[in-house]
Amino acid sequence: MADICCHSLPEKWNLHLGDKAQHVVSSSSYFFIAFDPVAFSLGPLDVHWYGIMYLLAFLFFWGYGSWLARTRAWWGWSSQDVGDFLFYAMLGVVLGGRLGYVFFYGFQNLLDDPLFLFKITQGGMSFHGGLIGSLVAIWWFGRRTGRTFWQVADFVAPLVPVGLGLGRIGNFIGGELWGRYSDVPWAMIFANAVEPGGWQSAELEAAWRAGALDHLARHPSQLYQALGEGLGLFVLLAVFSWKPRPAAAVSGLFLLGYGCFRFMAEFFREPDAQLGFIAGEWLTMGMLLSLPMVLAGIIIMSLAYRGRRK
Repeated sequence: MADICCHSLPEKWNLHLGDKAQHVVSSSSYFFIAFDPVAFSLGPLDVHWYGIMYLLAFLFFWGYGSWLARTRAWWGWSSQDVGDFLFYAMLGVVLGGRLGYVFFYGFQNLLDDPLFLFKITQGGMSFHGGLIGSLVAIWWFGRRTGRTFWQVADFVAPLVPVGLGLGRIGNFIGGELWGRYSDVPWAMIFANAVEPGGWQSAELEAAWRAGALDHLARHPSQLYQALGEGLGLFVLLAVFSWKPRPAAAVSGLFLLGYGCFRFMAEFFREPDAQLGFIAGEWLTMGMLLSLPMVLAGIIIMSLAYRGRRK
């Protein structure tokens, strides 16, 4: 493909190029992320990659949870229990995740348009909202089955991180929730961060091939989160819960671990455009929502090991 002169690019792609604007850039130094968010279509129905990740997350929850129920008798769960709880969990995650996004990140949109709550393709989901929904599901399932809150939460916690990691991979494929500008060797150029709907823009891809978009490279923060709150947290909880622990200890470690991984990832993730930084040009809403999780995790684990949680 022929090289593209920087001065021939639209002005919005030509910002902050400096000396590069004076000559042709021959090639890009970074990966270009421009996946079609639709995996396939069934008639008029478009199946998105993000939805597939949700399905895989729920399947993993059921499969791994059923294995734990069979091999860890001291949990007191059966495969049937896992399947039953999954129904409540799905409702909690989806409803809580959407409500959380709307109230934590898009409240002004809701005030401008009350129907924004139901426009699930605009804005997406919030982990912290999904967590609240999951806590309600845990409480409700425990009440129906005669289990305490912690008996349910401790069994469920190690099953969650893989689903979180898959969700972040879905964000990555969808070219959303990208990171901050960076020139690290593994930085990536996200088409949707340059131009809405950029994944289908041949002109944008040509500009990338010419190297004219290198100044727009970003941290792939979705992958950082998939490795941290996904794989890392899964390994941490799997090892910790390999043998019986005091009631609430596993749940406390989940809150502490997720809060720490998420807080660190926020230093690389671009703040939500409608909110920006909450304070000090560094504090984000994600950090603000994660700090209570860290504190709660420390308190719960401390009380668990002091024998105050039954």
